[in-house]
Amino acid sequence: MKDVVSQCPIEETMRVLSGRWPTLLLYYLKDGTKRFSDLQRDNPTLSHRMLALELRKLEKAGIVRRTAFSGYPLRVDYDLTASGHALVPLIDALGDWWEENAGARVEPVEAKIRRPLIKAA
Repeated sequence: MKDVVSQCPIEETMRVLSGRWPTLLLYYLKDGTKRFSDLQRDNPTLSHRMLALELRKLEKAGIVRRTAFSGYPLRVDYDLTASGHALVPLIDALGDWWEENAGARVEPVEAKIRRPLIKAA
């Protein structure tokens, strides 16, 4: 992770939660414990490697708890810690804000017409 430039709490928070995946993972974990494969199924465009890296980052920050069970096959569960549960109202507030303010003005990604990269001569 990048070094923190200032001692600003917002910078520290964004260092952990910035990017495409961390808040989505918290959103999927807010309803309870999930296995690695469940999280991968919830986020089909997220690679196995990136999921592992993001979960480790959240675990290191004390937001997600990883519990490994012995036996075969190896089972690993992920759930939110108390700090992670404290973030749930913020994530819900972001979703509410989107629905109230921005969601109606923005075209869904699927509806956008993609232009070719190369222009015809």
